[in-house]
Amino acid sequence: MSRIHSCPCFFRLCKGCGGSIRFLSPPLFWSLDVQPPQWGPRGGLLQPGGNSTPPLRRSRSLGLGAGRGLGAGRGLGAGRGLGARRAVATSLRRKNMAGTAGPGTVPGAAGGDGDDSLYPIAVLIDELRNEDVQLRLNSIKKLSTIALALGVERTRTELLPFLTDTIYDEDEVLLALAEQLGNFTGLVGGPDFAHCLLPPLESLATVEETVVRDKAVESLRQISQEHTPNALEAHFVPLVKRLASGDWFTSRTSACGLFSVCYPRASDAVRAEIRQHFRSLCSDDTPMVRRAAASKLGEFAKVLELDSVKSEIVPLFTNLASDEQDSVRLLAVEACVSIAQLLSQEDLEALVMPTLRQAAEDKSWRVRYMVADKFSELQKAVGPKITLNDLIPAFQNLLKDCEAEVRAAAAHKVKELCENLPTEGRETIIMSQILPYIKELVSDTNQHVKSALASVIMGLSTILGKENTIEHLLPLFLAQLKDECPEVRLNIISNLDCVNEVIGIRQLSQSLLPAIVELAEDAKWRVRLAIIEYMPLLAGQLGVEFFDEKLNSLCMAWLVDHVYAIREAATNNLMKLVQKFGTEWAQNTIVPRVLVMANDPNYLHRMTTLFCINALSEACGQEITTKHMLPVVLKMAGDQVANVRFNVAKSLQKIGPVLNTDALREEVKPVLQKLGQDEDVDVKYFAQEAISVVAQRLRKPDFPAKDSEEPSAPGADKNRFLRARGPEEDPGKVQRESAARAASEEAVEMARFRGTDVAKGPAYQLHVNPRDTLAQLEIADLVHFSQSRD
Repeated sequence: MSRIHSCPCFFRLCKGCGGSIRFLSPPLFWSLDVQPPQWGPRGGLLQPGGNSTPPLRRSRSLGLGAGRGLGAGRGLGAGRGLGARRAVATSLRRKNMAGTAGPGTVPGAAGGDGDDSLYPIAVLIDELRNEDVQLRLNSIKKLSTIALALGVERTRTELLPFLTDTIYDEDEVLLALAEQLGNFTGLVGGPDFAHCLLPPLESLATVEETVVRDKAVESLRQISQEHTPNALEAHFVPLVKRLASGDWFTSRTSACGLFSVCYPRASDAVRAEIRQHFRSLCSDDTPMVRRAAASKLGEFAKVLELDSVKSEIVPLFTNLASDEQDSVRLLAVEACVSIAQLLSQEDLEALVMPTLRQAAEDKSWRVRYMVADKFSELQKAVGPKITLNDLIPAFQNLLKDCEAEVRAAAAHKVKELCENLPTEGRETIIMSQILPYIKELVSDTNQHVKSALASVIMGLSTILGKENTIEHLLPLFLAQLKDECPEVRLNIISNLDCVNEVIGIRQLSQSLLPAIVELAEDAKWRVRLAIIEYMPLLAGQLGVEFFDEKLNSLCMAWLVDHVYAIREAATNNLMKLVQKFGTEWAQNTIVPRVLVMANDPNYLHRMTTLFCINALSEACGQEITTKHMLPVVLKMAGDQVANVRFNVAKSLQKIGPVLNTDALREEVKPVLQKLGQDEDVDVKYFAQEAISVVAQRLRKPDFPAKDSEEPSAPGADKNRFLRARGPEEDPGKVQRESAARAASEEAVEMARFRGTDVAKGPAYQLHVNPRDTLAQLEIADLVHFSQSRD
């Protein structure tokens, strides 16, 4: 039995209003004493007793609208104009008459199931009013399901008005609602009824939270594309005008993002009105509105006619670029890129460049930072001629700006600026007008500026060529390699391949390799770690002979570093080197020096030997692993330190797949059995883990085919697993017995391998590890079939 609770958010009007009830929020919501509704097999709802009601019919009405649904022909007493009380009474009468009244007894009812169609929406309303924000959020995310259940007509006439009048919730709920409504066009009847989605989104576009407004604007932009031109002017453009002339700044900021989507399909008269509204927003008294208008200025300019851009957009850009708020001026710089792409060179020089020069020298560092950050885009937009005459001097000023943030942003754009210069005379321009300022930045006092420059300066070598790189850039590279800031050194190291392509490996080794070796022995372990990560790259560039001569000893020294992260990285580095130089090189150069460490007095170094063997075994192959590495591992099983012993067990488990079965049975098995009886609990644990893996490797069980993999005979019942079977109808019996037999055999083999007594009867033999794959198959199969028979 469902109960109806009156919502406290209402008041009764006095004289002159007929004593009617006006609601400030939805007038009622349902809380159900029954279980949550479940769908039946044909789309109906399951009653608590298990009976299924017919699917929802679109002809019935549900009073959802606040103030407009219950008493305005949409509510439970549709067609009679019932007030709120009469509507509720009608609802109760329908409930009482269910199953006895015939069709037409109550307007809007349809026989005995008249009130059952209210269940989904009743649950939705109940969750929307729940104190738990997560429940309300979940109900909003189910709106598409509710709309499908209601049908397009009831979604338009009841659900959307209800949502429009209940936009007073937490920001995350409103954000989800704005996102859902953007994909609601198909649920309200298609593009012909897309305008029904505008009222709730219009309300969401006026809320205070910026994220919600932005999502509402995004949904509105998406829906605008589904409007026909007539519907756009009849419904969408009026919405934009209302938002643009709203009292609160929130609606006006939202309107700025909608002009560009409705302007292209509007008529000439409407276009003039749209441009007028945008002009008024660009000169709004509120800085937030002017910021929003400035951020959309370039986007709006792209959809305007060229004459309108010159006559209206450029003056707006000039005014915004000289606004008293620097947050507005910096957004005008971003719009300059879009405007510059639309104008000719003459118009650019006359209309845009004076404002851009002013922005590059703005008193606010934020505006200058934006100019530096957008410099590459500006350079492409204005063309090579204006770049040489105006942008290069402006860029020089940005490189020597008094603010470090501006210098760092400009330094990031050095490479892109040089690449975009015209090919003819580019080298001369860089050497005479850019490089002198770069040399000053190499010794800048701010580490962020030096780091930004180091990330791009190596790329100049491919532009300037070999001679200029050796003469002018190499000294800068060396200075940055010796910089006290680790980030500067790392950025240089990470881009060495650019220089190698230009000057060659010999020149690189003579000039930069000593500095790299010095960094490899740096006191800061993160610097050493970065060098290790780039060592395979350097090795590939240097070649085997040069690597063995200069860097091999360095790589081996990292294996005994006092920082574990360095030792681990050095181990992985050896594996990559073996993959690059081959197993023969590893056998002659790396493996002997690694195995010598097994006798090191420091147990950490002995453990490093095991880690290296783990990494090298797969790369070196079975022969080298069995002949050279395995004896060392087996010998270390008698180490005095427990950490070494249990790492021996882990190593044997790791290299087991590489070894042949004879080595596993004759050499590995006795050692693991001995470790399995070790006095240290950790050693015993890892030994047992290794025993399980190696035993599986020795036996290699054949997995039985799954039931689903059986070839189906013609006319076979493909749904045989979905129904109960008789005692003699069990096609999976053979597979289950095979799985149980294999699991039992494995348990026996495991016991033999561990050296334990196997003559303990069938109970012991049938005891299997539940984590085993075969046992899992057997358990799942038995549970499945026992449930089927029940």
